[in-house]
Amino acid sequence: MAAAAQRARNQRLPPEVNRALFVRNLPFNISSEEMYDIFGKYGPIRQIRMGTTKETRGTAYVVYEDIYDAKNACDHLSGFNVANRYLIVLYFNPVRQSKKLSTKEQEEQLRKMQDKYGVDGQQHAKGK
Repeated sequence: MAAAAQRARNQRLPPEVNRALFVRNLPFNISSEEMYDIFGKYGPIRQIRMGTTKETRGTAYVVYEDIYDAKNACDHLSGFNVANRYLIVLYFNPVRQSKKLSTKEQEEQLRKMQDKYGVDGQQHAKGK
């Protein structure tokens, strides 16, 4: 391993860095072979999942075997031009990606928590 590569492996990574990347702004007609060609230059890939529905077209998840390869790919491919489209490459964030709850679902979760902890949400109003 080269000295620079060894130094890179010894540095602490920011907490948001992980092996899974979320890619946006992909051309709709990009093939999985092209994805492996582009992202595979940065290291072995465990998996690529490309969006296929109307809402997810133009997006993909790329999972690397090694976290340092994922960081290198994210650093170098964010803004990369593919078929006149500039890629947006982000680290996968499960909290950000989780689906938004509807108001009804939020109210149901709140009611369950109130039941669990024996509160009714009116405790501050009772003493007045």
